[in-house]
Amino acid sequence: MARPRKFVERDVISSASEVFVVNGLAATTLDDLVRATGLGKQSLYNAFGGKRELFLRALSEDRDEAARAVSEALQHGDASPLERIRGHVLRRAIEFSRSDSRVSLATRALVESTGEQDQLSTVTKAGIEELAGIYTHCLEDARRNGDLPPDANLPSLAMYFVAVIRGMELLGRAGVGRAALTAVALDSLRVLGAEADADPVQA
Repeated sequence: MARPRKFVERDVISSASEVFVVNGLAATTLDDLVRATGLGKQSLYNAFGGKRELFLRALSEDRDEAARAVSEALQHGDASPLERIRGHVLRRAIEFSRSDSRVSLATRALVESTGEQDQLSTVTKAGIEELAGIYTHCLEDARRNGDLPPDANLPSLAMYFVAVIRGMELLGRAGVGRAALTAVALDSLRVLGAEADADPVQA
């Protein structure tokens, strides 16, 4: 009978994710992961198959969390679909401008992705498409409300907002401040006519 594991996989993945976010996949060593997780090298191999496999597990967790967060931000409520998108984009701009803000693991993976047909690129692309799908649903609600023209290219608009969010995340990481990121967010919303000149939301 196999011995029961003496660790919680979710905790190990969370600890490893913190290392990967800071260092990226390429620069993270097994010794880094050993220090962060408290597991020995052999235990890491036995449980996850190696550094890359552990990164992919952490990336999958990050992807699921990102999808839940965007879905909750854009879910039905008293605000109109365009108002929900507007509030979401502005809140993200403010979050990314904070001094303690760090890029997500999904954005780290996007930066490190080679575009080749490997598992990392496949998972990264799937995560982007999942987020775009959530934006598309909200934009479909806006079109049904008459807030967008019937011929609006919703998949393109959805991917546009994924790109805006990811871009603001990287700009914030580079030290771009709140005023500049808020301006980027407001300008991005002009494509929807979503009251882009209104006062930005507060954190």
